Amino acid sequence: MSGENSLIRNANPDDLDDLVNLENASFSTDKLSRRSFRHWISAEHCALLIAEINEVTAGYILIIYHPGTRLGRIYSLAVDQKHRGRGLAKQLIQAGEQAAQDDGKLYLRLEVSVDNTAAIKLYEALGYQKFGIYRDYYQDHKDALRFQKRIRHYSDTLQHRSVHWLKQTTHFTCGPAALMMAMHGLNRAYQPSQEEELNIWREATTIFMTSGHGGCHPVGLALAAKRRHFKVEVWINQTGTLFIDGVRNEDKKQIVDLVDNGFKRQAEEQSIPVHYANITQNELINAFKTGALPLIMISTYLMDRKKVPHWVVMSGFDDDCLYMHDSDPDEHRQSELDCQFIPIAREDFDRMSCFGKNRLRTAVIIR
Repeated sequence: MSGENSLIRNANPDDLDDLVNLENASFSTDKLSRRSFRHWISAEHCALLIAEINEVTAGYILIIYHPGTRLGRIYSLAVDQKHRGRGLAKQLIQAGEQAAQDDGKLYLRLEVSVDNTAAIKLYEALGYQKFGIYRDYYQDHKDALRFQKRIRHYSDTLQHRSVHWLKQTTHFTCGPAALMMAMHGLNRAYQPSQEEELNIWREATTIFMTSGHGGCHPVGLALAAKRRHFKVEVWINQTGTLFIDGVRNEDKKQIVDLVDNGFKRQAEEQSIPVHYANITQNELINAFKTGALPLIMISTYLMDRKKVPHWVVMSGFDDDCLYMHDSDPDEHRQSELDCQFIPIAREDFDRMSCFGKNRLRTAVIIR
Protein backbone atom coordinates (compact mmCIF):
# COMPACT_ATOMS: atom_id res chain seq x y z
CA MET A 1 0.00 0.00 0.00
CA SER A 2 3.05 2.24 -0.52
CA GLY A 3 2.09 5.68 -1.75
CA GLU A 4 -1.59 5.12 -0.99
CA ASN A 5 -3.61 7.45 1.22
CA SER A 6 -6.46 5.66 3.02
CA LEU A 7 -9.32 7.20 4.94
CA ILE A 8 -12.45 5.88 6.69
CA ARG A 9 -15.27 8.39 7.00
CA ASN A 10 -19.06 8.69 7.23
CA ALA A 11 -20.94 8.25 3.95
CA ASN A 12 -22.74 11.23 2.42
CA PRO A 13 -25.22 11.63 -0.47
CA ASP A 14 -22.38 12.16 -2.97
CA ASP A 15 -21.27 8.55 -2.32
CA LEU A 16 -24.51 7.00 -3.56
CA ASP A 17 -23.34 6.02 -7.06
CA ASP A 18 -20.06 4.58 -5.78
CA LEU A 19 -21.86 2.53 -3.11
CA VAL A 20 -24.32 1.07 -5.62
CA ASN A 21 -21.52 0.21 -8.07
CA LEU A 22 -19.45 -1.43 -5.32
CA GLU A 23 -22.49 -3.40 -4.12
CA ASN A 24 -23.30 -4.70 -7.60
CA ALA A 25 -19.68 -5.69 -8.18
CA SER A 26 -19.41 -7.47 -4.81
CA PHE A 27 -22.64 -9.46 -4.54
CA SER A 28 -24.80 -11.50 -6.90
CA THR A 29 -27.67 -11.97 -4.40
CA ASP A 30 -28.97 -10.21 -1.25
CA LYS A 31 -27.85 -6.84 -2.62
CA LEU A 32 -28.74 -3.49 -1.09
CA SER A 33 -30.67 -1.32 -3.55
CA ARG A 34 -30.01 2.31 -4.46
CA ARG A 35 -33.11 3.20 -2.47
CA SER A 36 -31.75 1.35 0.58
CA PHE A 37 -28.40 3.14 0.40
CA ARG A 38 -30.15 6.50 0.03
CA HIS A 39 -32.16 5.67 3.18
CA TRP A 40 -29.19 4.55 5.25
CA ILE A 41 -27.00 7.52 4.28
CA SER A 42 -29.42 9.87 6.04
CA ALA A 43 -30.97 7.55 8.63
CA GLU A 44 -30.58 7.66 12.38
CA HIS A 45 -29.82 4.45 14.28
CA CYS A 46 -27.01 3.37 11.96
CA ALA A 47 -23.39 3.92 10.93
CA LEU A 48 -22.53 3.81 7.21
CA LEU A 49 -18.78 4.19 6.79
CA ILE A 50 -16.77 4.51 3.57
CA ALA A 51 -13.16 3.42 3.08
CA GLU A 52 -11.32 5.59 0.56
CA ILE A 53 -7.94 4.96 -1.03
CA ASN A 54 -6.51 7.92 -2.93
CA GLU A 55 -9.98 9.49 -2.76
CA VAL A 56 -11.60 6.49 -4.50
CA THR A 57 -14.27 4.39 -2.72
CA ALA A 58 -12.68 1.04 -1.86
CA GLY A 59 -15.13 -0.40 0.67
CA TYR A 60 -17.98 0.24 3.08
CA ILE A 61 -19.57 -1.11 6.24
CA LEU A 62 -23.19 -0.64 7.36
CA ILE A 63 -24.06 -1.13 11.03
CA ILE A 64 -27.70 -0.84 12.06
CA TYR A 65 -28.58 -0.06 15.67
CA HIS A 66 -31.53 -1.68 17.43
CA PRO A 67 -33.40 1.37 18.86
CA GLY A 68 -33.84 1.45 22.61
CA THR A 69 -31.30 -1.33 23.19
CA ARG A 70 -27.52 -1.75 23.36
CA LEU A 71 -27.44 -3.94 20.24
CA GLY A 72 -25.94 -3.22 16.83
CA ARG A 73 -25.77 -5.43 13.77
CA ILE A 74 -23.17 -5.50 10.99
CA TYR A 75 -25.70 -5.52 8.20
CA SER A 76 -23.36 -5.39 5.21
CA LEU A 77 -19.64 -5.17 4.45
CA ALA A 78 -17.93 -4.97 1.06
CA VAL A 79 -14.40 -4.29 -0.21
CA ASP A 80 -13.56 -3.62 -3.86
CA GLN A 81 -11.88 -6.60 -5.54
CA LYS A 82 -8.79 -4.49 -6.40
CA HIS A 83 -8.19 -3.65 -2.75
CA ARG A 84 -8.78 -6.99 -1.07
CA GLY A 85 -6.02 -8.67 0.93
CA ARG A 86 -4.77 -5.38 2.38
CA GLY A 87 -6.60 -5.42 5.71
CA LEU A 88 -9.29 -2.99 4.65
CA ALA A 89 -12.18 -5.18 5.88
CA LYS A 90 -10.53 -5.39 9.30
CA GLN A 91 -10.12 -1.59 9.40
CA LEU A 92 -13.76 -1.10 8.46
CA ILE A 93 -14.98 -3.52 11.14
CA GLN A 94 -12.82 -1.88 13.80
CA ALA A 95 -14.05 1.58 12.76
CA GLY A 96 -17.62 0.28 12.85
CA GLU A 97 -17.09 -1.16 16.33
CA GLN A 98 -15.81 2.22 17.52
CA ALA A 99 -18.82 4.01 16.02
CA ALA A 100 -21.19 1.56 17.71
CA GLN A 101 -19.34 1.88 21.00
CA ASP A 102 -19.49 5.67 20.76
CA ASP A 103 -23.27 5.31 20.31
CA GLY A 104 -23.46 3.34 23.58
CA LYS A 105 -23.82 -0.15 22.11
CA LEU A 106 -22.54 -3.18 24.01
CA TYR A 107 -22.92 -5.90 21.36
CA LEU A 108 -22.43 -6.30 17.64
CA ARG A 109 -23.98 -9.23 15.79
CA LEU A 110 -23.64 -10.43 12.20
CA GLU A 111 -24.54 -13.22 9.81
CA VAL A 112 -22.08 -14.78 7.36
CA SER A 113 -22.48 -17.54 4.79
CA VAL A 114 -21.21 -20.91 6.00
CA ASP A 115 -18.88 -21.19 2.98
CA ASN A 116 -17.32 -17.71 3.35
CA THR A 117 -14.24 -19.08 5.10
CA ALA A 118 -12.14 -15.91 4.70
CA ALA A 119 -14.78 -13.74 6.38
CA ILE A 120 -15.35 -16.31 9.15
CA LYS A 121 -11.61 -16.43 9.84
CA LEU A 122 -11.48 -12.62 10.04
CA TYR A 123 -14.47 -12.36 12.38
CA GLU A 124 -13.07 -15.00 14.69
CA ALA A 125 -9.66 -13.26 14.71
CA LEU A 126 -11.43 -10.05 15.75
CA GLY A 127 -13.12 -11.80 18.69
CA TYR A 128 -16.56 -12.63 17.29
CA GLN A 129 -18.03 -15.82 18.70
CA LYS A 130 -20.43 -18.14 16.89
CA PHE A 131 -23.79 -18.56 18.61
CA GLY A 132 -26.17 -19.95 16.01
CA ILE A 133 -26.76 -21.32 12.54
CA TYR A 134 -29.73 -20.38 10.37
CA ARG A 135 -30.82 -22.68 7.57
CA ASP A 136 -31.77 -21.38 4.13
CA TYR A 137 -30.98 -17.81 5.20
CA TYR A 138 -29.86 -16.22 1.93
CA GLN A 139 -31.66 -15.80 -1.38
CA ASP A 140 -29.44 -18.53 -2.84
CA HIS A 141 -30.63 -20.85 0.00
CA LYS A 142 -27.24 -21.05 1.69
CA ASP A 143 -27.08 -21.32 5.47
CA ALA A 144 -25.74 -18.50 7.67
CA LEU A 145 -23.64 -18.60 10.80
CA ARG A 146 -24.48 -16.05 13.49
CA PHE A 147 -21.64 -14.30 15.34
CA GLN A 148 -21.62 -11.90 18.27
CA LYS A 149 -19.01 -9.75 19.97
CA ARG A 150 -19.14 -7.74 23.16
CA ILE A 151 -17.52 -4.45 22.11
CA ARG A 152 -17.19 -3.14 25.65
CA HIS A 153 -15.02 -4.93 28.17
CA TYR A 154 -16.84 -7.37 30.42
CA SER A 155 -16.58 -10.70 32.15
CA ASP A 156 -18.52 -13.25 30.13
CA THR A 157 -21.11 -14.25 32.71
CA LEU A 158 -24.26 -14.35 30.58
CA GLN A 159 -26.85 -16.73 31.96
CA HIS A 160 -29.54 -17.53 29.43
CA ARG A 161 -32.29 -20.07 28.92
CA SER A 162 -33.23 -21.89 25.75
CA VAL A 163 -36.44 -20.06 24.88
CA HIS A 164 -37.85 -20.77 21.43
CA TRP A 165 -38.68 -17.44 19.77
CA LEU A 166 -42.19 -16.90 18.41
CA LYS A 167 -43.53 -14.16 16.17
CA GLN A 168 -46.92 -12.80 17.15
CA THR A 169 -49.40 -13.23 14.33
CA THR A 170 -51.45 -10.08 14.98
CA HIS A 171 -50.43 -6.59 16.07
CA PHE A 172 -52.26 -6.97 19.40
CA THR A 173 -51.18 -10.42 20.68
CA CYS A 174 -47.74 -9.68 22.18
CA GLY A 175 -48.97 -10.92 25.58
CA PRO A 176 -50.08 -14.35 24.36
CA ALA A 177 -46.92 -14.74 22.25
CA ALA A 178 -44.73 -13.91 25.25
CA LEU A 179 -46.69 -16.30 27.44
CA MET A 180 -46.47 -19.11 24.86
CA MET A 181 -42.69 -18.61 24.62
CA ALA A 182 -42.40 -18.88 28.38
CA MET A 183 -44.65 -21.94 28.69
CA HIS A 184 -42.85 -23.76 25.86
CA GLY A 185 -39.50 -22.79 27.39
CA LEU A 186 -40.54 -24.36 30.68
CA ASN A 187 -42.30 -27.42 29.22
CA ARG A 188 -41.42 -28.62 25.72
CA ALA A 189 -44.61 -30.68 25.67
CA TYR A 190 -46.60 -27.46 25.52
CA GLN A 191 -47.22 -26.61 21.85
CA PRO A 192 -47.93 -23.01 20.80
CA SER A 193 -50.25 -22.31 17.88
CA GLN A 194 -52.11 -19.38 16.37
CA GLU A 195 -55.38 -20.76 17.75
CA GLU A 196 -53.82 -20.91 21.19
CA GLU A 197 -52.47 -17.37 20.76
CA LEU A 198 -55.94 -16.04 20.02
CA ASN A 199 -57.55 -18.08 22.80
CA ILE A 200 -55.12 -16.65 25.35
CA TRP A 201 -55.81 -13.13 24.09
CA ARG A 202 -59.55 -13.69 24.50
CA GLU A 203 -58.98 -14.97 28.03
CA ALA A 204 -56.65 -12.14 29.08
CA THR A 205 -57.79 -9.04 27.17
CA THR A 206 -58.87 -5.84 28.89
CA ILE A 207 -61.57 -5.42 26.15
CA PHE A 208 -60.59 -1.77 25.51
CA MET A 209 -57.27 0.05 25.65
CA THR A 210 -56.46 3.63 24.51
CA SER A 211 -58.34 4.15 21.22
CA GLY A 212 -58.57 0.51 20.17
CA HIS A 213 -59.42 -2.90 21.49
CA GLY A 214 -57.77 -4.27 24.56
CA GLY A 215 -54.32 -5.55 25.33
CA CYS A 216 -53.52 -8.23 27.88
CA HIS A 217 -53.93 -7.66 31.60
CA PRO A 218 -51.12 -9.15 33.75
CA VAL A 219 -53.62 -10.98 35.94
CA GLY A 220 -55.45 -12.18 32.83
CA LEU A 221 -52.21 -13.68 31.51
CA ALA A 222 -51.55 -15.28 34.90
CA LEU A 223 -55.02 -16.86 34.90
CA ALA A 224 -54.42 -18.21 31.38
CA ALA A 225 -51.12 -19.76 32.50
CA LYS A 226 -52.74 -21.26 35.60
CA ARG A 227 -55.43 -22.90 33.42
CA ARG A 228 -52.58 -24.54 31.49
CA HIS A 229 -51.14 -25.98 34.71
CA PHE A 230 -48.26 -23.54 35.28
CA LYS A 231 -47.48 -21.87 38.59
CA VAL A 232 -47.72 -18.09 38.48
CA GLU A 233 -47.36 -14.95 40.51
CA VAL A 234 -48.02 -11.34 39.53
CA TRP A 235 -46.34 -8.07 40.44
CA ILE A 236 -48.20 -4.77 39.96
CA ASN A 237 -47.00 -1.50 41.48
CA GLN A 238 -50.49 0.03 41.84
CA THR A 239 -53.83 -1.15 43.15
CA GLY A 240 -56.22 0.75 40.89
CA THR A 241 -57.77 -0.31 37.58
CA LEU A 242 -55.03 -0.83 34.99
CA PHE A 243 -54.94 0.98 31.63
CA ILE A 244 -58.11 2.96 32.38
CA ASP A 245 -56.41 6.35 31.94
CA GLY A 246 -56.03 5.78 28.19
CA VAL A 247 -59.77 5.14 27.72
CA ARG A 248 -61.78 8.34 27.28
CA ASN A 249 -65.31 6.99 26.85
CA GLU A 250 -67.07 6.58 30.22
CA ASP A 251 -69.00 3.45 29.15
CA LYS A 252 -65.75 1.81 28.02
CA LYS A 253 -64.09 2.83 31.30
CA GLN A 254 -66.82 0.99 33.24
CA ILE A 255 -66.15 -2.16 31.18
CA VAL A 256 -62.37 -1.93 31.72
CA ASP A 257 -62.98 -1.51 35.45
CA LEU A 258 -65.36 -4.49 35.50
CA VAL A 259 -62.82 -6.70 33.71
CA ASP A 260 -59.99 -5.59 36.02
CA ASN A 261 -62.03 -6.40 39.12
CA GLY A 262 -63.08 -9.74 37.66
CA PHE A 263 -59.50 -10.81 36.94
CA LYS A 264 -58.38 -9.86 40.43
CA ARG A 265 -61.31 -11.68 42.04
CA GLN A 266 -60.57 -14.85 40.03
CA ALA A 267 -56.89 -14.64 41.00
CA GLU A 268 -57.85 -14.51 44.66
CA GLU A 269 -60.24 -17.45 44.21
CA GLN A 270 -57.46 -19.49 42.57
CA SER A 271 -54.83 -18.47 45.14
CA ILE A 272 -52.63 -16.71 42.58
CA PRO A 273 -50.26 -14.38 44.50
CA VAL A 274 -50.58 -10.75 43.40
CA HIS A 275 -47.91 -8.49 44.91
CA TYR A 276 -48.87 -4.82 44.82
CA ALA A 277 -45.30 -3.51 44.72
CA ASN A 278 -42.50 -2.65 42.30
CA ILE A 279 -40.62 -5.71 41.15
CA THR A 280 -36.89 -5.02 41.11
CA GLN A 281 -34.25 -6.19 38.66
CA ASN A 282 -32.77 -8.40 41.38
CA GLU A 283 -36.14 -10.04 42.00
CA LEU A 284 -36.51 -10.75 38.26
CA ILE A 285 -33.00 -12.21 38.14
CA ASN A 286 -33.56 -14.33 41.25
CA ALA A 287 -36.78 -15.71 39.74
CA PHE A 288 -34.90 -16.50 36.53
CA LYS A 289 -32.10 -18.20 38.49
CA THR A 290 -34.61 -20.47 40.23
CA GLY A 291 -36.05 -21.67 36.94
CA ALA A 292 -38.88 -19.21 36.28
CA LEU A 293 -39.45 -17.19 33.12
CA PRO A 294 -40.73 -13.65 33.77
CA LEU A 295 -43.07 -11.82 31.40
CA ILE A 296 -42.39 -8.09 31.62
CA MET A 297 -44.49 -5.24 30.31
CA ILE A 298 -42.43 -2.48 28.69
CA SER A 299 -43.17 0.78 26.93
CA THR A 300 -42.00 0.76 23.31
CA TYR A 301 -41.21 4.49 23.40
CA LEU A 302 -37.43 4.06 23.42
CA MET A 303 -37.70 1.69 20.45
CA ASP A 304 -40.22 3.38 18.17
CA ARG A 305 -41.29 6.64 19.88
CA LYS A 306 -44.77 5.19 20.38
CA LYS A 307 -46.19 5.10 23.90
CA VAL A 308 -47.56 1.58 23.67
CA PRO A 309 -47.53 -1.15 26.36
CA HIS A 310 -45.82 -4.30 25.09
CA TRP A 311 -45.13 -7.72 26.62
CA VAL A 312 -41.72 -9.44 26.33
CA VAL A 313 -40.23 -12.52 27.98
CA MET A 314 -36.92 -12.48 29.84
CA SER A 315 -34.39 -14.85 28.26
CA GLY A 316 -31.13 -14.09 30.09
CA PHE A 317 -29.00 -11.70 32.13
CA ASP A 318 -25.42 -10.74 32.84
CA ASP A 319 -23.62 -8.08 34.86
CA ASP A 320 -24.68 -5.26 32.55
CA CYS A 321 -27.89 -6.30 30.79
CA LEU A 322 -31.18 -8.10 31.01
CA TYR A 323 -32.04 -10.00 27.81
CA MET A 324 -35.49 -10.21 26.25
CA HIS A 325 -37.31 -12.09 23.51
CA ASP A 326 -39.64 -9.70 21.66
CA SER A 327 -42.36 -11.28 19.52
CA ASP A 328 -42.89 -8.21 17.31
CA PRO A 329 -40.26 -7.54 14.62
CA ASP A 330 -41.05 -4.51 12.49
CA GLU A 331 -39.36 -1.95 10.29
CA HIS A 332 -37.82 -0.26 13.33
CA ARG A 333 -36.23 -3.45 14.62
CA GLN A 334 -34.88 -4.73 11.32
CA SER A 335 -34.93 -8.50 11.75
CA GLU A 336 -36.61 -11.39 13.52
CA LEU A 337 -33.14 -12.50 14.62
CA ASP A 338 -32.60 -9.15 16.32
CA CYS A 339 -35.69 -9.75 18.46
CA GLN A 340 -34.00 -12.63 20.32
CA PHE A 341 -31.83 -12.09 23.40
CA ILE A 342 -32.19 -8.30 23.07
CA PRO A 343 -29.71 -6.71 25.51
CA ILE A 344 -31.35 -4.03 27.67
CA ALA A 345 -28.72 -2.24 29.75
CA ARG A 346 -29.47 -2.27 33.48
CA GLU A 347 -29.50 1.54 33.59
CA ASP A 348 -32.05 1.64 30.72
CA PHE A 349 -34.30 -1.12 31.99
CA ASP A 350 -36.15 0.80 34.70
CA ARG A 351 -37.12 3.53 32.21
CA MET A 352 -38.28 1.00 29.62
CA SER A 353 -40.22 -1.25 32.01
CA CYS A 354 -42.81 1.29 33.09
CA PHE A 355 -45.78 2.62 31.17
CA GLY A 356 -48.02 5.66 31.17
CA LYS A 357 -48.25 8.76 33.31
CA ASN A 358 -48.82 6.59 36.38
CA ARG A 359 -45.60 4.68 35.58
CA LEU A 360 -47.20 1.25 35.71
CA ARG A 361 -44.65 -1.49 36.33
CA THR A 362 -45.85 -5.09 36.12
CA ALA A 363 -44.54 -8.59 35.57
CA VAL A 364 -45.90 -12.14 35.53
CA ILE A 365 -43.59 -14.88 36.82
CA ILE A 366 -44.20 -18.26 35.16
CA ARG A 367 -42.88 -21.50 36.67
